[in-house]
Amino acid sequence: MPEAVVLTGSGGAEPAAEARGGSLGPVGLVLAGCVSVQFGGALAVSLMPRVGAVGVVTLRLVVAALVLMVVCRPRLRGHSRADWGTVVAFGVAMGAMNMLFYQAAARIPLGLAVTFEVLGPLALSVVASRRAVNFVWAGLALCGVFLLGGAGDGLGGLDLVGVAFAVAAGAMWATYIIFSARTGRRFPQADGLALAMAVAAVLSLPLGIAASGTRLLDPVTIGLGSAVAILSSVLPYTLELIALRRLPASTFAVMMSLEPAIAALAGFLVLSQALTLIQALAIALVIGASMGAVRTQVGRKKKR
Repeated sequence: MPEAVVLTGSGGAEPAAEARGGSLGPVGLVLAGCVSVQFGGALAVSLMPRVGAVGVVTLRLVVAALVLMVVCRPRLRGHSRADWGTVVAFGVAMGAMNMLFYQAAARIPLGLAVTFEVLGPLALSVVASRRAVNFVWAGLALCGVFLLGGAGDGLGGLDLVGVAFAVAAGAMWATYIIFSARTGRRFPQADGLALAMAVAAVLSLPLGIAASGTRLLDPVTIGLGSAVAILSSVLPYTLELIALRRLPASTFAVMMSLEPAIAALAGFLVLSQALTLIQALAIALVIGASMGAVRTQVGRKKKR
């Protein structure tokens, strides 16, 4: 079971861990989640020809829900109506985010799909920010994301339906960030995440069966889907849930712009895809914006 699941209790982070890690603790969790997502995405690409985009999402969510429900064994009684409303909204946002993104990735290049999706968290960082400097970091990250996605070479000829799916996925990502933070405050450890994942799995299962049918039952497909679920859902979502207990949604949203940068770096290291000068500049802009957002948050805490 992921170690991150047992790092915190109902009251949030342990005081000793907070004292040792400061703000670097949640930042490290977010970065680890980003890396895990990229490796999971690589497996998902190899799985998509077998079961299609909807089938991949269904396998991810169903396997992840089973793992988290067994590991966390969340308590079903004693929660208020507001608690359940929050966890259901979290699950709906999670399922919709995944479905929309894979539909986008099936129509437009993956780098551009991630670029358009990241616009959602970036917009959230500006809306939720209470400091003018965060507008600067968000703008810097936005420039880097567009450069990395190839916007400088022109966006003509793109499937507009795919672009619309990616932008909608970004909106769901921003919604996911908000309700992930609220769920983390209302439920102990990763109990809320497990329940939300179950909601997402139940909603996606009929779609997956309709789209892929018995192909979902192939042993190799199940094995690959299980690996994708751990790397792309269980581990990163758990890490993010814990991080959001100590990291403002606006800072977290800007840090999510690291996703396309990490994807490009993984392509270079694993797939020997050379980086152009523009791509290297984009990575520098995105990382600089994320570091600036973190430093701003650390400085703000030190003044309190």
